[in-house]
Amino acid sequence: VDTVAFDKTGTLTEGKPTMVALGAGLGVTADEVLRLAAALQQGSEHPLAHAVREEARARGMEVPAARDLQALAGRGVEGLIGDRRLRLGSTRLMREAHAEPGAMQEELMQQQAQGRTVAWLLAVDVGVGAGVREQGALAREPVTQVLGWLAFGDAVKPGAAEAVARLRALGLRTVMLTGDNEGAAQAVATPLGIEEVHAQLLPGDKAARVTAMREQGRVVAMVGDGLNDAPSLVAADVGLSMSTGTDVAMQAAGITLMRGDPRLVADAIDISRRTWHKIRQGLFWAFAYNVLGIPLAAMGLLSPVVAGAAMALSSVSVVLNALTLRGWRGSA
Repeated sequence: VDTVAFDKTGTLTEGKPTMVALGAGLGVTADEVLRLAAALQQGSEHPLAHAVREEARARGMEVPAARDLQALAGRGVEGLIGDRRLRLGSTRLMREAHAEPGAMQEELMQQQAQGRTVAWLLAVDVGVGAGVREQGALAREPVTQVLGWLAFGDAVKPGAAEAVARLRALGLRTVMLTGDNEGAAQAVATPLGIEEVHAQLLPGDKAARVTAMREQGRVVAMVGDGLNDAPSLVAADVGLSMSTGTDVAMQAAGITLMRGDPRLVADAIDISRRTWHKIRQGLFWAFAYNVLGIPLAAMGLLSPVVAGAAMALSSVSVVLNALTLRGWRGSA
């Protein structure tokens, strides 16, 4: 491995975001934005969903029921609340819907500059005549209105900086691949010393980035813990998942780190290198005994008793050399 690619949320950060701010558009209150967002996040295991529901619970809100909920891969979620179709998701989702944040654009820039993750609440099919079907076709293009936004903060894991520093000391290149916005990605990557950052990626985009790096001749290890990381974990030369992540990620990865500590990535690579080194040493000594012993035996200069003892000693030396790995201790 010469390149280690990290997911951000839950891998380099705690993965326990909290809602730190929210805003509303014209004709909508901030409380209504939170209430509708919490309704869309019912039943979701995403860390941001937990943060939204927790905030609504702390404020004692009654959350309406949502139906026809659908996950939008790498973008957010969609569902019906009453007679309105709503979406909650990333800035990418908002742009794909051709929605305009209007005066909220400045608030968006401020939140992203502080390294916050921003989710947008959108109302789909609004406006007179929008979404009316005539003979199986839409009479008009659906109109999407931005109702409001929610901002989330997530702390960097205590061992993340040390993990990246150790990888660089091992001569490895570090990369971040995240679905989050550019501001939030840089807010984490810059203090950690990760120079190559790719933000606003869908799950398929992450896998494509990993594949592109491999086509450039790099040997890539991908580190992730979420459902959206599974394609890139499979695409990498070796995938590393954390046991604190999803079962899907652990199934997709070749290695599961038994704690959610990013320093274990460097430990895994270090012990792998040392193991490979011991294998090569063992092969060297096994061949050395035979290269020396077989000619001596063929010339009659080595008795069968001595040859048998030498063969046993060869196996013993290989095993003893391998057992020196028992003295290895990881940093985490």
